[in-house]
Amino acid sequence: MNTWIALFRGINVGGNNPLPMKVMSTLIEEIGGAQVRSYIQSGNVVFRESGSDAAEISTRIEAAVLKQSGFAPRVIVLSRKTFEKAAQANPFRQAEAEPKTLHLAFLAARPKQPDIAGLNAVRRDGEAYALDGLVFYLHTPGGLGQSKLAARYEKLLGVTATARNWNTVMKLREMAKEV
Repeated sequence: MNTWIALFRGINVGGNNPLPMKVMSTLIEEIGGAQVRSYIQSGNVVFRESGSDAAEISTRIEAAVLKQSGFAPRVIVLSRKTFEKAAQANPFRQAEAEPKTLHLAFLAARPKQPDIAGLNAVRRDGEAYALDGLVFYLHTPGGLGQSKLAARYEKLLGVTATARNWNTVMKLREMAKEV
């Protein structure tokens, strides 16, 4: 069995797309997941599963949610190894001291033609970003909510993404080691 991390996008936000963690965990168990553990209401699940294809597992989770809840959130599934590599590759080590200013956005696909000029145009002084394969690293010392870069990176990259702050990344990393 492999260890997987499922990152749900756009659930339990502002009363939209409600999906209680208990329901989410049960759905993952019903499609073959074991040792399912969730973390906070924004949709983070660590589990074991015999499958070896992240995209196929993601598709099964999305279909199960649609059948159960009537909506299909985007779910990005990563192996423990891939998630660990993303955390280790963080180019903004200094930002780890202020974990709410550091975010990793996990991308559904590699950007084919990312608008780098557009990313640079909306980046504020002090903000930094790095694109590494399927991960977009974002450091926003002025706060995520104040950042135009944070608000626009997904559109400028041209791919679906879901971001987690450094605290959440570290917690999921710890959970994945324990499962």
